[in-house]
Amino acid sequence: MASMDQTAGEAQFGGGLLDRERIVAKPGFNRWLAPPAALAIHLCIGMAYGFSVFWLPLTRAVGITQSATCADLNLLTALFTTSCDWRVADLGWIYTLFFVLLGCSAAIWGGWLERVGPRKAGVVAALCWCGGIAVAAVGVMIHQLWLMWLGAGVIGGIGLGLGYISPVSTLIKWFPDRRGMATGMAIMGFGGGAMIGAPLANMLMNAYRTPTSIGVWETFLTMAAIYFVFMMGGAFGYRIPPAGWRPEGWTQPTAAKAMITTRHVHLRDAHKTKQFWLIWAVLCLNVSAGIGVIGMASPMLQEIFGGSLIGQPGVSFTSLTPEQRTMIAAIAAGFTGLLSLFNIGGRFFWASLSDRIGRKTTYYTFFLLGIVLYALVPTAAHLGSQALFVLMVGIIVSMYGGGFATVPAYLADIFGTQFVGAIHGRLLTAWGTAGIIGPVVVNYIREAQIAAGVPRDLVYDFTMYILAGMLALGFIANLLVKPLADKWYMSEEEVAALQAKTAAAAGGPSGSFGIGRGGLDAPAVLAWLVVGLPILWGVWITLRSAIVLFQ
Repeated sequence: MASMDQTAGEAQFGGGLLDRERIVAKPGFNRWLAPPAALAIHLCIGMAYGFSVFWLPLTRAVGITQSATCADLNLLTALFTTSCDWRVADLGWIYTLFFVLLGCSAAIWGGWLERVGPRKAGVVAALCWCGGIAVAAVGVMIHQLWLMWLGAGVIGGIGLGLGYISPVSTLIKWFPDRRGMATGMAIMGFGGGAMIGAPLANMLMNAYRTPTSIGVWETFLTMAAIYFVFMMGGAFGYRIPPAGWRPEGWTQPTAAKAMITTRHVHLRDAHKTKQFWLIWAVLCLNVSAGIGVIGMASPMLQEIFGGSLIGQPGVSFTSLTPEQRTMIAAIAAGFTGLLSLFNIGGRFFWASLSDRIGRKTTYYTFFLLGIVLYALVPTAAHLGSQALFVLMVGIIVSMYGGGFATVPAYLADIFGTQFVGAIHGRLLTAWGTAGIIGPVVVNYIREAQIAAGVPRDLVYDFTMYILAGMLALGFIANLLVKPLADKWYMSEEEVAALQAKTAAAAGGPSGSFGIGRGGLDAPAVLAWLVVGLPILWGVWITLRSAIVLFQ
């Protein structure tokens, strides 16, 4: 009889270790344990940004000391060759697959994530991301590019999408008083993953390199194992608050004052509203402009400042010797690393600021300040002010990162929190679109101007003005975002039915005493140290490489 009662209880409240009902927080849980869990996952999947560190070594996977090139190699034959080394262009498709699959998987499985909870989604993300890297390691071992595409690109890309959106809804519900800050902390990790992973990968490849191996497949397996431990730790660290929970002493701001709703829109209806598509356009245009600058940051610095980067003002980029170009390439690498810090810091700073000034005002700032900076970057370049140029581009990149971190809170304000993770997943299709628009606009304009005979130090002027125009369109889209009409919100009965299991699993009434309290107690400090120390190491490595920019 006891076992039957236990079985019935498990059927009602969820007996599986990964079930959503098993991770409802009990009295005594500290909400400050939730952000480190999210960071543990985002710091791992953020290595997607740094995967290019493997491209050049992999072009010598067969030849070891130099590439074993084949004159008749094309993209199709590269997928199956075992005797020819791959080209960077062949490997670069993995990067494309990462972000195409990220957007697709976030959009397709966002609703599933909301039903099953962040722990199960986090475990699946760990299996896909780390398993995909392990499959790619096999692809390197047997020299099969199609297996690398399938492993890292497709399977890993699915893990990226699920891992990226897994903490969004949870953190917003734990921090209704600081929605922007909470999502900013997690999404900051995605921007910082490459800052940690890229130098780690370099260290591992150097350690594993032998006369017969470039050390990449060994590095893949090692990093997959490290990431799996961190991601599983993050997934099992997730807890969700009971239905209706709110911080002690906190009251919901009035919708009229902050444009924050207290109601909820169902996932099936969110994309039917014009507000969804306006915010989609806001994100797409902000990211298109930002990613356009990030994509050309290194060549822009080199071609604009040329010899002045190495103490030879007046010497144009095209007049530099190969040795001098190598020197300024190293300086540009430091510049790229510095921009990654602006990207990371911007995700936390701007998202946190949005808690004070509102999400709509934050995006107004992105667009208005962005228009000014994009328009003035050419002026700073023509003045020869390297420091001013770096500062302007850094602020631009910070707003690119800030746009990613602020948009989940913007969605929660407009659509409520019940399905915000899934709605955010669908909105990420704007990211995939921007990933095409931004680089295409920048690259084609640059090539057209070079072909027309425009000097290298002037080819970026018109491009920056075009990107400023994109921001002007984003400003208009943001201006048109208004609160939703009543018809889009679910009834109280429908919301209560969706939250019934969570409320029952809490073992008490909504807002149970003691949940979410504690501040930075000993367990929270330990959790923050686990994710914080790798971040500090990555910051130190990045700053050390960027110092050369100002010497």
